[in-house]
Amino acid sequence: MPQPRPTEGELAILRVLWDRPGPCTVREVHDALTRTRDTAYTTVLKMMTIMADKGLVVRDESERSHRYAAVHPEPQVQSALLSDLMHRAFSGSALQLVQRALDVDRTSAEDLDEIARMIAQARKQRRGGHGDQP
Repeated sequence: MPQPRPTEGELAILRVLWDRPGPCTVREVHDALTRTRDTAYTTVLKMMTIMADKGLVVRDESERSHRYAAVHPEPQVQSALLSDLMHRAFSGSALQLVQRALDVDRTSAEDLDEIARMIAQARKQRRGGHGDQP
C-alpha cells in the first residue's frame, strides 16, 4: 500500500476530519476551514473529490450530502511525511533531522525531558527490554 503524501491543503482538510468524531460533509469541513483561512466552498469540494480519487478519504454517497472520512489515521500520515522529509532533506539521518528541529526554535525544558525519556525508552526496547517502566 503506498504511503499517504497529502499536500498542505489536503492536510488542512484531514486535520478537520481527524478532529471530528465521525464522517463530515463538505459544508462542515468548509465551515471549519473558514475559521482560519479564506477558502471557497467549491475549492474544498474539488479538493475532497481529488482526495477521494487519491485514496486519502472515503466518500459515503448513501445520503444526499456525501460524507467523508480520512482513510489513514493521523499518526500514519505524520510518519509517512516525516520519513519522506528525513530521506529527502536529511539523507535518511534521524540525528540531522532532530538537530535541525532543536535548532529551529527554543525547546522547553519539559519537551527536552520528554525527548530524553523517549530516547531512553527506545534504547531499552532495542535491547529487548520493555520500555513501559521508568
